[in-house]
Amino acid sequence: MTSIPVDEVSALTAATCMFRSLGDPARLAILRHLALGEHRVVDLTVHIGLAQSTVSAHLACLRDCGLVVSRPEGRASMWSLAHSAELLELLAAAERLLAATGDAVTLCPAYGEGSSR
Repeated sequence: MTSIPVDEVSALTAATCMFRSLGDPARLAILRHLALGEHRVVDLTVHIGLAQSTVSAHLACLRDCGLVVSRPEGRASMWSLAHSAELLELLAAAERLLAATGDAVTLCPAYGEGSSR
């Protein structure tokens, strides 16, 4: 058995964390909405239909992963994508891959819609 070099382990760990942050439907919905431009939490709650505390928790996760940033505007915060070009490119690539694989991901027994994970 060969060992994986430390640099590769670090890179794989970082990639895994990033994909986990993108692995929640609400966070993906937030990112897609922020692709349209800056929004306040209240705007996102209306669009996504989740409680403000839930949206705030998802934004904190995305912020901690470096995917979104906020700036103060009065008493509110305006949220936007941190690296919009790269993130939108990644999401577009994911859509192309999903189109190429068809229902394979949805039907996957480990991670698909019917899985217990």
